Amino acid sequence: MSANATPTGQQPTATYDSAFLKACRREPVPHTPVWFMRQAGRSLPEYRKVREGIPMLESCMRPDLVTEITLQPVRRHNVDAAIYFSDIVVPLKAIGVDLDIKPGVGPVVERPIRSRADLAQLRDLTPEDVSYVTEAIGLLTAELGETPLIGFAGAPFTLASYLVEGGPSRTYENAKAMMYGDPRLWADLLDRLADITAAFLKVQIEAGASAVQLFDSWAGALAPADYRRSVLPASAKVFRAVEAYGVPRIHFGVGTGELLGLMGEAGADVVGVDWRVPLDEATRRVGPGKALQGNLDPTVLFAPQEAVETKTREVLDAAAGLEGHVFNLGHGVLPSTDPDALTRLVEYVHSQTAR
Repeated sequence: MSANATPTGQQPTATYDSAFLKACRREPVPHTPVWFMRQAGRSLPEYRKVREGIPMLESCMRPDLVTEITLQPVRRHNVDAAIYFSDIVVPLKAIGVDLDIKPGVGPVVERPIRSRADLAQLRDLTPEDVSYVTEAIGLLTAELGETPLIGFAGAPFTLASYLVEGGPSRTYENAKAMMYGDPRLWADLLDRLADITAAFLKVQIEAGASAVQLFDSWAGALAPADYRRSVLPASAKVFRAVEAYGVPRIHFGVGTGELLGLMGEAGADVVGVDWRVPLDEATRRVGPGKALQGNLDPTVLFAPQEAVETKTREVLDAAAGLEGHVFNLGHGVLPSTDPDALTRLVEYVHSQTAR
C-alpha cells in the first residue's frame, strides 16, 4: 500500500484531508503546508521553562511533558503538522543500551559497539518498552484533532554511527572502518538497527501518527556507492516494514545532495532536501513519483523580514513545478532563532500559496 491509498485499520481519518497529508500524497492543496524540524525545542521560551531541570531523556519518557512540548509550536506558529517530541536514541535507551544525552555534547554511549560480541546490546524492541510513546500519542491526537502528527526515528546508519563512535563525530572513522573493514559485521549491525527502528515507527503509527520521518542525519558523510552498498538496504527494510500502514514516509539527511535519488529509492514517499540543492534540481535528481520537503536555510531567519521573504520566495518558485511540496527548513530550527520569525514565515508561506 502506498501513501496515496485510503487509510485503513487504525489510521486516523480526521487528518486525511489535511494540507500536509495531501501534499505528501502529491494531491492538490489549499496552500503549501509548513512544519519545521526542531519546531518544538530550545527556540521557544515556553519549552525552556517546561523542561527546566529535567534531563532530555527523562523528558522524552514523560507523556504529559511530551504532549505539552509537541503542542507548543502548533499553538504558537499555526504549523500544518506536529512532530512527536523525542530523540533518535530513545529506542536504544529503551532496549537497555547504556547511553545518555549530555548537554552541549549529545548522545554518549558507555560501551561502543566495536565487535560482534557487542551486538548483544541490541535486543528486539517491544511496544511495552516504549509504552509512554503510545500513551503520549493518544493524548496528542486527542488534542490535535485535524492536525497531523509526524512520528520519527533515526535511520540505521546514523544510529550505527553513534553506537560505533560512542558519541557525535565529525569523521566517523570508527564507523567507516567497520563498514570497510568488516562489512559482514556492519551489515548485521544495520540490519538489527533496522528492525529496532521499524518496531519504533510501528508503535507510533499504531498509536495514531499520520506520517513518519526517518532522519539519516549523518548520511551526507557517505559516497553514493558506499550508501547504495552499505546503507540503503537497511533503510529500505525500515520503509518496507511500515509500507502496509499507508502513511506517508519521509526521508531526510543533511548534506545529501549527491544521495537524493538513492534516498528516494530506499522507499520514501517524500524526500527531504537540505538548503544546498534548489528544489527544482532536487526533483530532477530524485525523479518522478515523489514529493519533496524543504528547504529554506535555517540561518535566513536571522536576517530582516524582507530578506526572509525574498529567500522564501526563491524556495517557493523552485517548488512551483513539483508534484507535491511540504515547506520546511533545510535542517532544524537553530536554538537562538526568534520564534516570531517562524510564525511570520508560516503566515507568509500560507498567504503566498493560498489557492
